[in-house]
Amino acid sequence: MDQAEKLTRPIVQSLDDILGIPFKVLDDGFVRVVDYMGSDESIVQAARVSYGKGTKKVSEDRGLIRYLLRHQHTTPFEMCEIKFHVRVPMDCWRQWIRHRTANVNEYSTRYSLAIDAAQRAGDEHWRMQSKDNKQGSDGFFDLATGKKLSKQEHHLQDLSRTVYEERVNAGMAREQARKDLPLSTYTEAYWKVDLHNLLHFLWLRMDPHAQFEIREYATTLGEEIVKRWVPMAWEAFQDYKVNASSLSRIEVEIIKALNAQGKDAANDVARSFGLLPAAGEEIKNNRERGDIEAKFEKLGIAIPWK
Repeated sequence: MDQAEKLTRPIVQSLDDILGIPFKVLDDGFVRVVDYMGSDESIVQAARVSYGKGTKKVSEDRGLIRYLLRHQHTTPFEMCEIKFHVRVPMDCWRQWIRHRTANVNEYSTRYSLAIDAAQRAGDEHWRMQSKDNKQGSDGFFDLATGKKLSKQEHHLQDLSRTVYEERVNAGMAREQARKDLPLSTYTEAYWKVDLHNLLHFLWLRMDPHAQFEIREYATTLGEEIVKRWVPMAWEAFQDYKVNASSLSRIEVEIIKALNAQGKDAANDVARSFGLLPAAGEEIKNNRERGDIEAKFEKLGIAIPWK
């Protein structure tokens, strides 16, 4: 590249069109783009290091981006960054902030009054604890029970807000007055992250097993913003991460045995890896085996022990 050549900042018009516009999430939350750096073109430029504008076809750019993501060459994706302004319930934010690969500045209730809003579940949205997964939910309470739970929630949130405001008005330090606010209270933050780490966040938090509330935020970030910002990278991400399946060594060995010698041989392989008990013994729940079964069903592969 000619060192005297004038460089231009990548502009993504479809993202500029929504700059600063909040996308509603849950009942009173939102996400919006504050600023961004880079585009699909920036990923390609970083991968090729020396890149003259207009010297490559769009189809070649797309092919390169797909190759990079397919083979987990992640550094070029780090050349793109985006800054969000988010409004999110504190309990959801606790999960969000666990992703430590971003720059964050959060609204401080030591200096400012707590945001007068708390996330509320609809009468039909109260989830029951899963019996098989300690981290997840399974099904919903009936509507009558849901209405009772919603009434209790409204009372608790209103009471905690009243107590908080009375403390503040009485002159109590804000850092202490806030201590009994519920985790459903909304907070706000600026969250700046590069594309590589953003895609990893979305892959984890858009997953059906992720908690509903943070999944709603992740889906909005992805479908409403990232898809507009880097459409080629987003397409590759959908193809090679979100809608893809990888095979472990165990799964490969089971499939090979199933294809070559049939179910009995495949079951023997599963037993050798501790996925099945000895022949004739009761088959008990096994999380790894359950994951394999789900993957085989998705791929249309017969489950040999069923």
